[in-house]
Amino acid sequence: MCILRFFSSEAFSAHKIKEILEKLQQVDEDITQLSTELCYHVELREGCDYLNINQIKVLKWLLSSPLQPQALRNETVYKNVQGNQIVIEIGPRFNFSTADSSNSVQICESVGLCDVIRLEVSTRYLISFGKAKPVSEKLHEALAAPLHDRMTQCIYTKENLPRSSFNEGLPKDLEPWFVVPLQAEGRSAMEKVNQKLGLAFDSWDMDFYMDMFVNKLKRDPTSVELFDLAQSNSEHSRHWFFKGKLLLDGHEINESLIDMVASTQKTSNNNNVIKFGDNSSAIKGFKHSKLRPTNVRHPSQVVKEETESDIIFTAETHNMPTAVAPFSGATTGTGGRIRDVQGVGRGGHTVAGTAGYSVGNLHVPGYDLPWEEKGWEYPNNFASPLQIIIDASNGASDYGNKFGEPLISGMMLVKVGGPVYRIGVGGGAASSVAVQGGDSRDHALDFGAVQRGDAEMGNRLNRVVRGCLEAEINPVESIHDQGAGGNGNVLKELVEPEGAVVYTKEFQLGDPTITTLELWGAEYQENDALLCSKQNREILEDICRRERCPVSFVGEVTGDGFMSLVEDSYTDKYLDRNERLKPDIKSKMPYDLHLEAVLGNMPRKTFDLVTEKRTKLPLTLPENVTVHDALNRVLRLVNVASKRYLTNKVDRCVTGLIAQQQCVGPLHTPLADCAIIALSYYDLVGSATSIGTQNIKGLLDPAAGARMSLGEALTNLVFAGISELEDVKCSGNWMWAGKTGAEGGALVRACRAVCDAMASVGVAVDGGKDSLSMCAQVAGEKVKSPGTLVVSTYAPCPDITVKIEPALLEEGSALVYVPISPGKYRLGGSALAQCYKQLGDNPPDLDEPTVLKSMFKVTQRLLKEGQLLSGHDVSEGGFITTAIEMGIGGIRGINLDIQVPSNVSDIAALFNEELGIILEVRSVNVAYVLSEYKKSYVFAKQVGTTGKYGMNSEVSIKVNGKKVLETKLIDVYRMWEETSYQLECLQANTECVRQEWQGLEKRKGVTYNVTFDPSAAVVKTKPVRVAVLREEGTNGDREMIASLMMANFDVFDVTMSDLQNKKITLDAFQGLVFPGGFSYADTLGSAKGWAAGILFSDSLSSQFSHFKNRNDTFSLGVCNGCQLMALLGWIDPESTEKSASKTQVFLDHNTSERFECRWSAVKITEDKSDVWFRGMGGSVLGVWVAHGEGRFTVSEPRLLEKLQDNGQVGHAILGIAGVRSRDGRHVAMMPHPERCVLRWQCSASAAAPTGAANPASQASPWSRLFQNAYSWASHQ
Repeated sequence: MCILRFFSSEAFSAHKIKEILEKLQQVDEDITQLSTELCYHVELREGCDYLNINQIKVLKWLLSSPLQPQALRNETVYKNVQGNQIVIEIGPRFNFSTADSSNSVQICESVGLCDVIRLEVSTRYLISFGKAKPVSEKLHEALAAPLHDRMTQCIYTKENLPRSSFNEGLPKDLEPWFVVPLQAEGRSAMEKVNQKLGLAFDSWDMDFYMDMFVNKLKRDPTSVELFDLAQSNSEHSRHWFFKGKLLLDGHEINESLIDMVASTQKTSNNNNVIKFGDNSSAIKGFKHSKLRPTNVRHPSQVVKEETESDIIFTAETHNMPTAVAPFSGATTGTGGRIRDVQGVGRGGHTVAGTAGYSVGNLHVPGYDLPWEEKGWEYPNNFASPLQIIIDASNGASDYGNKFGEPLISGMMLVKVGGPVYRIGVGGGAASSVAVQGGDSRDHALDFGAVQRGDAEMGNRLNRVVRGCLEAEINPVESIHDQGAGGNGNVLKELVEPEGAVVYTKEFQLGDPTITTLELWGAEYQENDALLCSKQNREILEDICRRERCPVSFVGEVTGDGFMSLVEDSYTDKYLDRNERLKPDIKSKMPYDLHLEAVLGNMPRKTFDLVTEKRTKLPLTLPENVTVHDALNRVLRLVNVASKRYLTNKVDRCVTGLIAQQQCVGPLHTPLADCAIIALSYYDLVGSATSIGTQNIKGLLDPAAGARMSLGEALTNLVFAGISELEDVKCSGNWMWAGKTGAEGGALVRACRAVCDAMASVGVAVDGGKDSLSMCAQVAGEKVKSPGTLVVSTYAPCPDITVKIEPALLEEGSALVYVPISPGKYRLGGSALAQCYKQLGDNPPDLDEPTVLKSMFKVTQRLLKEGQLLSGHDVSEGGFITTAIEMGIGGIRGINLDIQVPSNVSDIAALFNEELGIILEVRSVNVAYVLSEYKKSYVFAKQVGTTGKYGMNSEVSIKVNGKKVLETKLIDVYRMWEETSYQLECLQANTECVRQEWQGLEKRKGVTYNVTFDPSAAVVKTKPVRVAVLREEGTNGDREMIASLMMANFDVFDVTMSDLQNKKITLDAFQGLVFPGGFSYADTLGSAKGWAAGILFSDSLSSQFSHFKNRNDTFSLGVCNGCQLMALLGWIDPESTEKSASKTQVFLDHNTSERFECRWSAVKITEDKSDVWFRGMGGSVLGVWVAHGEGRFTVSEPRLLEKLQDNGQVGHAILGIAGVRSRDGRHVAMMPHPERCVLRWQCSASAAAPTGAANPASQASPWSRLFQNAYSWASHQ
């Protein structure tokens, strides 16, 4: 056992170094310079003290930069530190094996470095002062603080550095489980263990469990049993408050909150397949075509077959973890939501997710906003709002970028996914503490309760679930995702009420020091539990083996009703209950309880609530405030301003099933009101979803805030063509400090109000989540988060192309305003009020839910008739913001003249946030549209027209004929965009962000050009076999398979493990495609692990070379596949014998220094010998781009000319998007043509050329790329 160390400089770019230096100079202004290096800590297994020369060579190739292998050294360059310098080293906590380490170890195993058991990376900072000075311990800690996340990292010093193992610093004799002496010591023993283990038991809990063990079971509990009960029966898991008996001002409420919510089902369509009873809810979907490999256990051809799919929806909240550790909290929240979808029935397919963030004032450095008051204190274990909005959105984006049957005895309990880590221990109890951040609670327990996300393992787990679903025999009988309470909770829920025996020694451990309590209670991520019959065990094992996903058969259903945890390996004797009762066996059972005692119908808790009269002050604005002044504030408020800082960094096109994402219009502006997904590449059926939340208005009136949340969700959804309003189902996520003060009474009012409104509208709740730990202790004072209801809707879409967006389209068209509460202009809780440090007194409300219902139905009818050009809901920022955003989306001016009563101020007329929508309608259709609303007793009126196109177009706004605003579109565009710009500067290369910001006025959108007819079909003449080859972490294979099949190829699903295990060879194929994704989560560099598995395998290396050199073969690498082809040397401009030590072309990090997802334009150049782009020359096409390392780089400048001679897919100024081999057969490109072969997949699509063979075709220009390859291959 030993740790090898290698060093590499620099750890960061010059721009990033400058940013970090500025942070350090805020701590000590004497700091003058900063340099950095990376240290790779490579731990070898016990009994292994060295690697041989060849192994070291392979390891160094993995760790070094392809173009700068000499930068990797055996020694640090910081050996001779001067008197004016200090070195601070930051690395992972010793007991916290990172996701990158797990992936690095997987890569090492794939190239034969099986002795490597952990590979962590630390960063070493050499900080230079202007002169020599003593650095106190306090200053050292202050300098280290901005350099690391104390949740997952620590400071490495000479004394605190892993020498031979990361485990050496951990306690050797971790406390074993113990018996709690309740019978001897009484309640005091319960109180002690409650504090020690952070169980969060209240007085009711302690009385209940005292009675249960002492009086009923007549025995003492173990620490594992009490810990398990704390998680399984926590507020987080049991929803005591929502299911409890409620007394409001001394009067009992006749139904629980959960009963109120469930009652909404009575007034909507009965289209739920699952409601309130599983990890997710589901509604009836559609029949459609789907893709399925003919044999998921082996490489096999993918076929198209008919099926019927239901539409699954779930919603997750992760408030406490995200407050403590924003990045990890958000990644694991995203992962939990994904596994909730997987864990439905016998398994579910994931397609897409939505995300929302609720934070306080940001206080962006250097960007002072007049309503943000300084001096507010936050709990010392919580992150700031600014850190949360950046790191949490990074975490959710990063994870997303990378990603039943009856119960009978004898079924096997199976755990699939990552191994057991000491992660998320006690999360259920920690997130159920009513007041967070107080001094009475050990903050280390909060850190321990936060999990670690590993998106690549999540991807593998998802592959297994999908493989089981697509198998001829699905081996999964029932599945649940692992969440709060860990193994203890998920395994009990899976086998209730039959019971089971679980064996501790059958679990795969990621940390050998895990205790039994931690094994049972840890919420380590990327793990599902499932039931599998013994006869189908081999099917499941084959699928897991092919996907390289760990699987453990950890127990068996017994049928005796007891859940028993045995510290032993699997043995039949434990299945006999009488055997388990023997004294020698009981001493090895830290957990042995009947499931009825744990999960049965426990007594309801009673909550005594009070109402509170809230003090309200009317909104008072400065006398001389102008519309421009108010707008200049409102458009900068974070919940109104541009969300480009969120959308640029998240993959919005992966799967190829996204029909509507966040961005709209010529500049890809983040304004969309709803999201739409397709169920298939071959049909137009799908579903739509939207979100609504109005917590600030709820501060004034909880009932109004809840109703407005529903109203916002529905006015967002109305722009997608759905089956009918009564088919809409909602997830209600309640984030409310309901157990604190009068907040419980406010929650009851809000719940009753929204349920009554839903009944009137005809929609219903079918699931959701409550988070009641929304209060923090700060400086001895309780600070409550605003009570928040997030309403997420979802509904079936018979035709996903029936939709409109908030981007104005045609000059001279009419703008029609449809208010739900006409004649009301309330400003309470508005963005305007916030921007003047107030709330106001009278918030808008959904006064007449039936009007909303009628408006929704009429708008849907007009939408399906094609009467509407664009539309947007009135929400944060008010009427004026809605209209301006539509102009921003379409880069068009607006002319408004709104008529209001004389006693209504201009400000109230324009900035009120009353529910409603604004529609763009062709002038010839205005009369018809207005009459349709009038027939249904819905008020609608024309309020303006669409102006000219361009940034300098006019924005003219009048109230009662009086001009109150006259400006250019670019003026309001900059107001709206600047907050996002400031946030972008904090998370990307500032120079890139600044260039985009400064060029805003000159931007006008792309003029697309198609030089051919994309609708002209290619006839299949002969079978052409293509392998779509995927590696761990690949996520773009299905859309690639669909694109190839549409072009008549016979497509096979092949994994790297198939080739390594010699299940098939490349000789069986004429085409080879490397799809996009994040192989090994981009650990050690994009495609580095994938390439290593080929280059360092003699058999695979020669097999790939032979394939490439055959005259009849062709290949395509997209994104991660492009990066792979570069590392393999397949696109080297000079023909040489490829060696792992020499790289000519390399895909380097984006200049922006982060992942980017954009809809970009490329120009196609054509070559006479072209296989892929024949007949497409001169076309300018839009295409999806989604990558973090996509900058073509060459080892020598002269190679760039040769690369360009070979031809590019398209280029800007030295911005090559893709290259092809000299003979045109092999193409590598970073954009994703496979995600836009259909018109509905495209963010913007060129018009079909005049005289198209089939103008109604959904084929986009990119379909020709694949058709060309088929035409060439079929003639070989």
